Amino acid sequence: MIPSALEHVQEIARSDDRLAVFLDYDGTLTPIVSHPEDAWLSDSMRQTLRSLAARVPVAILSGRDLDDVRGRVYVDGIVYAGSHGFDIAGAGGLRRELGAAYLPVLDTAETELREALDEIPDAQLERKHFSVAAHYRNVNENDAFSVALAVDAVAARHRELRRMDGKKVYELLPDIDWNKGKAVLWLLETLGLEGRNALPIYIGDDRTDEDAFLALKKRGVATDLLLLPRPSRRPSKRPSRTHVFGHFWCRLRRREWPGFARPPARGV
Repeated sequence: MIPSALEHVQEIARSDDRLAVFLDYDGTLTPIVSHPEDAWLSDSMRQTLRSLAARVPVAILSGRDLDDVRGRVYVDGIVYAGSHGFDIAGAGGLRRELGAAYLPVLDTAETELREALDEIPDAQLERKHFSVAAHYRNVNENDAFSVALAVDAVAARHRELRRMDGKKVYELLPDIDWNKGKAVLWLLETLGLEGRNALPIYIGDDRTDEDAFLALKKRGVATDLLLLPRPSRRPSKRPSRTHVFGHFWCRLRRREWPGFARPPARGV
């Protein structure tokens, strides 16, 4: 099990390494809500991100479409990775997109899955650019298995796609060897943060974030100090991920972290 960064705050704060922050969106920057379209960033969180991005590299990796997550956050100077890392954009012309060849089969899968979900009360289909998502958060518990069967049936007819499980959602996306973990490693290399003195922190709460946790662990960084595991199913008093992010920000703002650069003075 990957230990929580909350258990090693003092060790992290004493580090001289260069910090880079990678964040999930839903459940990390915003609370989980019944309907994905209602998950909006608070003004205070937006200001926190602006302040952080003025000091260290920040990337937000989300299952949402690139334009969707970028429009909801609306902070310049941040790298945005939509569709679980399949669609990446940042300042200075930074751009990477994978999966365009799979758009026709995704269109077909969307039509088939929509028809199947129409038979399941409160099931919600969401078409993203590089995936098709079936949400079952509001589905009766007895019908949740029917959503999984519907998704699997469509996936079986389209072997070019694979199923990925998130929090109360199943997604069909291109069967490419790419995920949030590979996206994080690519960003570290592209942003010049692949050296041993880089200290990447990833905060997320979804199953899809585990790919990033494991990728950083295999990379050889001190992941026992950095990463936040998926919450246990057992009752816990551990703070929400939004509180975890706020906790780190408070320490950084107090300049307790040597690797946390102060913003340049105005007029310099």
